[in-house]
Amino acid sequence: MSDPRVQNPAHNGLPPSRGKVAAKRPDEGGSASRPESDARMRIRRRSSPSTDRFAVCLRPPGGKTLSHDGLDVAKRACAFACLVLAALFPQTVADEPAPQKSCRIIVVDEATGRGVPLVELQTVNQLKFVTDSNGVVAFDEPGLLGDRVFFSIKSHGYEYPKDGFGNRGTAVETKPGGEVRIKIKRINIAERLYRVTGAGIYSDSVKTGVPTPLHEPVLNGRVLGQDSVLSAVYGGKIHWFWGDTNRPDYPLGNFHTPGAVSDLPARGGLDPSKGVDLTYYVDEKRFARPTCKMPGDGPTWVTGLVTLTDAQGRERMFANYAKIKPPLSTYEVGAVEWDPEKNEFVKRVAFAGKPETSTGSTLLGHTFLHRDAGVDYVYYCSPLPFVRIPATPEALIDENAVEAFTCLIPDASPDAQKVDRDADGRLKYSWKKQGRRVDQRGQEKLVKSGAIKADEALIQLRDTDGKKVVAHGGSVYWNDFRKRWVSIFVEIGGEKSLLGEVWFAEADSPTGPWTFARKIASHENYSFYNPKHHPFFDQEGGRLIYFEGTYTASFSGNKEQTPRYEYNQLMYRLDLADSRLGLPVAVYESETPGGLATGPELKNEVRGKRIAFYAPDRPGLADRPVVEVQDGQGCRTLALMEPGARPAEGASAPRFFLLPADSRLAETTPIYEYSRDGSSQRTFAPESTPAMDGWRRSPQPVGRAWKNPGPPQPW
Repeated sequence: MSDPRVQNPAHNGLPPSRGKVAAKRPDEGGSASRPESDARMRIRRRSSPSTDRFAVCLRPPGGKTLSHDGLDVAKRACAFACLVLAALFPQTVADEPAPQKSCRIIVVDEATGRGVPLVELQTVNQLKFVTDSNGVVAFDEPGLLGDRVFFSIKSHGYEYPKDGFGNRGTAVETKPGGEVRIKIKRINIAERLYRVTGAGIYSDSVKTGVPTPLHEPVLNGRVLGQDSVLSAVYGGKIHWFWGDTNRPDYPLGNFHTPGAVSDLPARGGLDPSKGVDLTYYVDEKRFARPTCKMPGDGPTWVTGLVTLTDAQGRERMFANYAKIKPPLSTYEVGAVEWDPEKNEFVKRVAFAGKPETSTGSTLLGHTFLHRDAGVDYVYYCSPLPFVRIPATPEALIDENAVEAFTCLIPDASPDAQKVDRDADGRLKYSWKKQGRRVDQRGQEKLVKSGAIKADEALIQLRDTDGKKVVAHGGSVYWNDFRKRWVSIFVEIGGEKSLLGEVWFAEADSPTGPWTFARKIASHENYSFYNPKHHPFFDQEGGRLIYFEGTYTASFSGNKEQTPRYEYNQLMYRLDLADSRLGLPVAVYESETPGGLATGPELKNEVRGKRIAFYAPDRPGLADRPVVEVQDGQGCRTLALMEPGARPAEGASAPRFFLLPADSRLAETTPIYEYSRDGSSQRTFAPESTPAMDGWRRSPQPVGRAWKNPGPPQPW
């Protein structure tokens, strides 16, 4: 490991070739010759580590060698010339300047004081510097170091204020060995923490003596870049696997799933806020070696990593693989199992049928375990969990055991437009063997063909202003803090990049309803694909979650790749208590007081429940709380409170929040209060609710909530 105390000296002297001053001889093609009687002097400077010395040689006309007496004259002339030159040009014999220490520039989040990785500093003459994972730049540019230097400042999801001329940047004094701190404002909801993979993760910190958390802070496993992470806990350690991986000594690297391990934070590993200390499986050249090299031409890519326990109580780790041939087509898919003796995957089965259409090909993405109706399943998120298989080693290698949550009849594709409806014509979503999942693009095909209506589509992802969001890659996990399933996914076709906008969404069950989402991180004109939430890093009861993704210029159209960061994994942290994540959630018709409840109040048993409307269950987006109170007759009912009002004695925590009645936010609908005749029972319903016998509606709406854009009862 490099000693962080060692500085890289800046060479301020001229190279030897720059110090030569020589008149060409006439026979060397020089200028017109001088008279024969003129003696010509040739001056040559020789450089040494500390001084520049001049040697003066005299040649007679024609370049002939001087006689012995002539040499004595030449020596005396040479000594005299050196004295004259030293007097006339004293700077030419001075010592070269000693190397100077770098100026340490640290860019920090103005809200937390933490260093921000991936901040670009650019000088007026277009010299670019990018902060490392500590937010550090080691500035040592000769000629500028020691001067006051202006830096333009930009970073994905962060912002520096503009000056009067619209420039985002600042001038700082770059003192050798000094330190400068620059504060930057975070626009992203998620906080960027560090780079996980690649070379030079803490390069500038090492140069300037800043402590780093990693054993290998500048080059680990000889890895320069890595694609798309998978992770699982197995054998008491976190196991990590990646796609294509770059190396230092050739543009082509490892295309057969390199791997690594790290310790869990509770077992001596790093706090995830500080880093991930990886130990790679390496070959004899210390490069990250393949862990899943299946027979056949082309790369071996892995997906669907999962750990489970078999009937004998043994822990086992499985994955699905794909063999790839040019240009990027799959010619074989199957299942593999980890061999702990060899520390590599071994083939268990190659699935039958066409790789692009076989049932086994749907076992894609990140996984989680969940029990449904007394059976344990492995769910596959691509990006939402609409494919599952029983959580047994036998089922994992049996593609006939795969189920899909779909509205299609078994064996039908979205192109076939064969949907499943009941006798009343209601679209049926259910788990079906030999079924095909329908993603958002598949839904669009069904809607355009007339096979289903837009409000029958299962996935209704959108921002709170109604902007639709199309999910690409991502993950889903249960979150104890929110008491819901949470998804971190990347949008395809985002506002600022094709695959660089990361979103957060939540639902009451694995199958939904997946409706409202919030953008949490943006990468302008750059990609950040296949994001993965790591639930084993969750902190404070799930309030803080960590996710990473692949940062690359690929698919973005950007010709400028970020040095060191390109094609590597970036880690983010998201605080789920942030009020900006207070999204509208499904409010169901129920048997609870007031007839309305959210998913957690129903213990997430929402199957068969009808969605009345959507409203946030925490303050932020809306501020008028609806609480449960005593009705004065020994029962409990719902009541609307004014913002900031003190709750009545015995009132519950807010069930949900309404917008003001005069709000005109898109996708919302007026909400009315309904009073039951002869009692003090109250409930709330949207304007579209049919008249209810024995209930009176308020003359005016008491607030607004979000419409349900999808099926009222999809399960």
